[in-house]
Amino acid sequence: MIGRYTRPEMGRIWELENKFAIWKEIEVLACEAQAELGQAGITKEEAQWIRDHADFTVEEIDEIEKVTNHDVIAFTTCMANYIDADIPEGAEKPSRWVHYGMTSSDLGDTALSYQVTQACDIIIDDIKRLGATCKRRAFEFQNTLCVGRTHGIHAEPMTFGMKFGSWAWALKRALTRMEEARAVAATGAISGAVGTYSSIDPSVETYVCEKLGLTPDPLSTQVLARDRHAQVMAALAVTASTLESIAMQVRLLQQSDVIEAEEPFTKGQKGSSAMPHKRNPITAERVCGLARVVKANAQVAFDNVALWFERDISHSGAERVVLADSFTALDYMFAKMQWMLDGLQTYPAKMEHNLWRTKGLIFSSKVLLALVDAGITREDAYVIVQRNAMKVWEGIQNAVDGPTYRERLEADDEAAALLSVEKLDEIFDPWDFLTRKDVVFDRLQELEF
Repeated sequence: MIGRYTRPEMGRIWELENKFAIWKEIEVLACEAQAELGQAGITKEEAQWIRDHADFTVEEIDEIEKVTNHDVIAFTTCMANYIDADIPEGAEKPSRWVHYGMTSSDLGDTALSYQVTQACDIIIDDIKRLGATCKRRAFEFQNTLCVGRTHGIHAEPMTFGMKFGSWAWALKRALTRMEEARAVAATGAISGAVGTYSSIDPSVETYVCEKLGLTPDPLSTQVLARDRHAQVMAALAVTASTLESIAMQVRLLQQSDVIEAEEPFTKGQKGSSAMPHKRNPITAERVCGLARVVKANAQVAFDNVALWFERDISHSGAERVVLADSFTALDYMFAKMQWMLDGLQTYPAKMEHNLWRTKGLIFSSKVLLALVDAGITREDAYVIVQRNAMKVWEGIQNAVDGPTYRERLEADDEAAALLSVEKLDEIFDPWDFLTRKDVVFDRLQELEF
């Protein structure tokens, strides 16, 4: 991922320095486990020497790989040079015990699992932080009236806090998915070629995994099955879709014709190089754009599941790109969404103004039910409601300052005969729609991150 969209903590996880540091720790732990086991010939003193002297530099590994064309061999060769540097000429080299009985995937896959758990932990914290913000702001706007929209068309009244509340619940589901994906990913394998433990005792795998906070794979075929990684990538993609959905709502709310809310516009910020009046939702748009990257990357992870027989490396190059990029992009997206939603500018007066822009049409469902309650069929009631509504729509569409929906009903003989002034007062009270709204806020109160 380019530096523009990389936050330092997440970026460090996917740097080669961190990957090779994990590789080193796995190799050292395996040596310590072999020494404890007492079967391979390595002594505890040699294991300690290896821990004290093992080292590497990324630059040296790169130079060696230019010759070996094999990154693991380049790494173990580099580390061996440091381990044996102070060993007298002719003496046995402690580095001979490094990678003993192991295959490349034992090292690479186990380390990748550890990196994924590190990255998952950051995303999980991101989710919790943004979820708590959405919950807090939901109660801030619990009684802020606004119009709900379906198909982009004014529907019925709601409160603005319900928007934040729905986002909080979506993030709670994202949290559950990420925690489940982390558990699936937190798996290691040090089982040798084709996973038979032919040259290494399973207790070495158990020891290394326990030290790293991983669970040994019950049956690895030299590689960890890539459905584990696909589940992680799917969780990242769905989470990105959730952030995209929220960002899309901000973009819609910020439209000039709506302008009920907008992302922060900071001091000194410029909206357009040509039009100085512009306040564009650029951060929300950026989140929507990066979501496309994360979602597309998930397909790569799905394709990586199917490997030839016990293993091939068709997955390797692809996942080095998409795992790092997806985690990094999503972490960046969360940072931007946290900034955006925590500081979201809201305009309650404009919300109420918009609620009445359709001249009372949003109360049509209440009118329909009131006419049915008055004794006529639903079909007959629908005719009365719709014919008056369409006349109001025509005025709105043609920018004609005509009668409101209530005034149309009061002038309609059939409607007026069935609906009293008192009943119309009740119908056209927006809060009458919201007598049960506290049910959803009571549920939200119990939500924890």
